[in-house]
Amino acid sequence: MIRPFQPGDTDDCLAIFDGNVPHYFAPHERTDFSAYLLDPARPSDYQVLVRAGQIVACGGLAVDTPGTAAFCWGMVHRACHRQGLGTQLAVARIARARTLGAQRLVLSTSQHTRRFYAALGFAVIAITPDGHGPGLDAVEMALALAPH
Repeated sequence: MIRPFQPGDTDDCLAIFDGNVPHYFAPHERTDFSAYLLDPARPSDYQVLVRAGQIVACGGLAVDTPGTAAFCWGMVHRACHRQGLGTQLAVARIARARTLGAQRLVLSTSQHTRRFYAALGFAVIAITPDGHGPGLDAVEMALALAPH
């Protein structure tokens, strides 16, 4: 089940983040993620995926530019990788972006997950070596959204 993030979910989301360091996130990014979760102005489109009563994935969607939405802070509990949860969460966020009228969806990921997003139709638009931290390239990707 996917549901909106609630402040009480913060510790579970931070634990998911911690389990994905250092392969998917740099340790210094935790401060930014924590601040994002605790910010009362955080977009309401941050969601958690719950399985068997446990939060196993989380991810957000922001619309900062008219017509363009952005994935933000998407992650799956390390023990739950390769079970389709990331795809389920991504597909839900793509559908939400369409309902918000976005014609383009962008994200910044690393070399470790770029193939995952490419399989969903995202194309690489730029790569910055070590852009997210040592050993974590910043891979900027975009997806054109056809009207649904």
